[in-house]
Amino acid sequence: MNFLRDQVNTFTGKTRFLVSRIFLHISGEDAAPLLGILNEEARAAVDQEGDLLKMGEGLVRICQYLLQFSFNWQSSANEGDIFWEEEMAGDYFNELFSDSAQRYLSSEDLESDIKKENSVLSLPSNRNLVIMITIACTGEVPDLETNLADKEALEYGLKALLNLHYQERLEALQIHYSPAHFGDELTNDQLLLNFPELIPL
Repeated sequence: MNFLRDQVNTFTGKTRFLVSRIFLHISGEDAAPLLGILNEEARAAVDQEGDLLKMGEGLVRICQYLLQFSFNWQSSANEGDIFWEEEMAGDYFNELFSDSAQRYLSSEDLESDIKKENSVLSLPSNRNLVIMITIACTGEVPDLETNLADKEALEYGLKALLNLHYQERLEALQIHYSPAHFGDELTNDQLLLNFPELIPL
């Protein structure tokens, strides 16, 4: 974003929109409980018909879990852009949403997941899980508008997501994860192929 244009738009009272996507790869025995939480929150979002406030509460629960088990973080990445028109921000959010949904095994089949959770209690042995959090919000968020391929920066970024919910600044939110289903496996080779942007922490 051109700094001068940024300042002019601020002075003219235009609303600033940030669209951001965070990738986080975790592995280890805590991946399975997290997948359970992700599926619970996905079902709750469907039951609440996409209510943004309820989804934000789910985001808080997920981020708190991630922060608690940061020793399982393996790699991360982020991207985003700033817009001064809501329609353009919405188009970019939808673009990131579609891309996340097409990532390996990240489509949601919640009915199937309920059956699998009852029969499969853990992820396969490699326990890879990639979480993709896409948000749109208003105003400036310095902790999201920086490179999050650093453990400390990522911690601040996740905390910034919590604050966006509490400040009611979220305009859109979607969480995808791969694999999306209990019993499915994301191998190391699939991880490299489908998430090439990830940078080791």
